[in-house]
Amino acid sequence: MVQNIAEKLGYGWRLVATGLSFFSFGVGGLLLWLVVFPALSLLPGQPLQKAGRSQKIVHYSFYIFIGLMHKLGVMTYEVVGLDKLNRPGQLIVANHPTLIDIVFLLSRIKQASCIVKAQLWHNPFMRGPIVNAGYISNGNPEQMIAECVAWLRSGGAMVIFPEGTRSMPDKSYYFQRGAAAIALQADAIVTPVTLSCTPSTLTKAERWYQIPARRFHLVMQVGDDIALDEFAGLSPKPIAVRRFTRHLQDYFSQQRELFQHYGK
Repeated sequence: MVQNIAEKLGYGWRLVATGLSFFSFGVGGLLLWLVVFPALSLLPGQPLQKAGRSQKIVHYSFYIFIGLMHKLGVMTYEVVGLDKLNRPGQLIVANHPTLIDIVFLLSRIKQASCIVKAQLWHNPFMRGPIVNAGYISNGNPEQMIAECVAWLRSGGAMVIFPEGTRSMPDKSYYFQRGAAAIALQADAIVTPVTLSCTPSTLTKAERWYQIPARRFHLVMQVGDDIALDEFAGLSPKPIAVRRFTRHLQDYFSQQRELFQHYGK
């Protein structure tokens, strides 16, 4: 009886805390857009320098947000291999199981660009970070690839989800070819990051308020760099892109199987 009451109270608190967390996220995004980024824009510097400053602001803001969710008891987390990140010209490819994946990744990566859905450019809570940090729209695929390649060649880091959207639980991965095309054109450092969430939550099929019975645990595991030599020499280029896409898909499928087997 007592345990049952405690569980219900704990669930109720996490539901409130989850709502508070997302409300704070929205308010923070609006303040960044209306106050912080306009002030940053007054500082001198080239566009890449200004984007880098804004990316650092986003990094620290997301770091605080993840810390808030942790302190409120919504989530716990574990990071393995963080020392392999934060390198110039690095393309970080990751699977995408939850809504907060990009937030968590950018909270650990000090300066990085990413690809965002075109419609988010019209979201008042997200527009500030997107525009000022130099994030790249997926509205025009060819332009998107060209901008990503240019960013990586300039020494910037980038985070990409090859799936293009959140994974559906218990369904096979299906990767789009954009990440592979960008990696090969830019001859980038490609570093895979596997994300896992237990119990599953904030998936594509769930609303934010459909929280699990206990706080969720997010694991971020950074793998070793993937060599491009095997794929860069293939001709014609579409074959190289297709095979590298398949390689990435197989890699993350194996990682998911390992996670499910060992329950880590």
